Amino acid sequence: MTKKKEIYSIKEDLNEIKNNIFRKVPETINEALSTVIRQMEISGNRPRTIRDYELHVNNFIKCTGVKRIDDIDASYIYYWLSEMDVSNQTKLTRLKCLKAFLSRCLDNGWVENNFWKLVKIKVDGKIKEGTTEKDINLLLSNLDFKDYIQLRDGTAALLMYRTGIRLNTLSLLRIKHIDFDVNMLKLDGSVMKNHEQLLIPFDDVIQRFLKVLIEQNEKINHNPNDENSLVFITRNGNSISDNKTNNIIPKRLKDYSAKFGINNIRPHDLRRGFAKNLYNKGASVALISRALGHSNISVTTSYLHLDKEEVANDLRKLL
Repeated sequence: MTKKKEIYSIKEDLNEIKNNIFRKVPETINEALSTVIRQMEISGNRPRTIRDYELHVNNFIKCTGVKRIDDIDASYIYYWLSEMDVSNQTKLTRLKCLKAFLSRCLDNGWVENNFWKLVKIKVDGKIKEGTTEKDINLLLSNLDFKDYIQLRDGTAALLMYRTGIRLNTLSLLRIKHIDFDVNMLKLDGSVMKNHEQLLIPFDDVIQRFLKVLIEQNEKINHNPNDENSLVFITRNGNSISDNKTNNIIPKRLKDYSAKFGINNIRPHDLRRGFAKNLYNKGASVALISRALGHSNISVTTSYLHLDKEEVANDLRKLL
């Protein structure tokens, strides 16, 4: 038995030789690129993707003068990016392509670490527009409030625009949450995302819309003065929302947007419009954040859609 073990016990380590044989590090970046392209073709990558690899890697070689894989480092990549007279978004697209090529080189064992992961390009995210007074007026002027569905939709849009409540809060809103004596939404934690109570005042226009809507709801529900009745319902008396991802109101607003040519009347647009209106009237970001029910003030700043000129003007007032 001992003799048999000795036969099958290999003392010399051949793994190092095996690794050197199969590693076959290409001498130049061009050779590496040719191999990577063949691998991509075999894997079924799209011709356009392959062309992008060729275009941007070859451009990197031409711009930096680097020939060998081992000579590539982060400084060359940053130099390559700095020589581009294009937007940061375009630079990011080209950088992703170069990184993808280098990642394949890493997978093939041609480079030892993924140093390129540290190379970053900051691209400002597109700030979404909020609903303007012109947008909401255009919507309301095109709706027929003698039609129950259009009355409901118009009231929902106006309420979100003037109070900043979330779509889910709107869906859960009940008569008991509305104090018509002082024109106030008294929202308890059960209808709030952050589960904290919030008091939001509203004007006489919203009061009138809400009262008319509730009167019509009573004809559908047959439960007059029921404090637990939902404010926003279907014509059959059901909730406008089956769950958080299936709500009638966004679909209706999308239809109105297409029909009347209004770009910014989605629920989030309406909340942003509310935030911007408060800001324009002099409200602090902290107050706006509280009114929106945000747990993080950085989220609030994205709702405000401030351009560079507005920021500069506001800073000048504080000098």
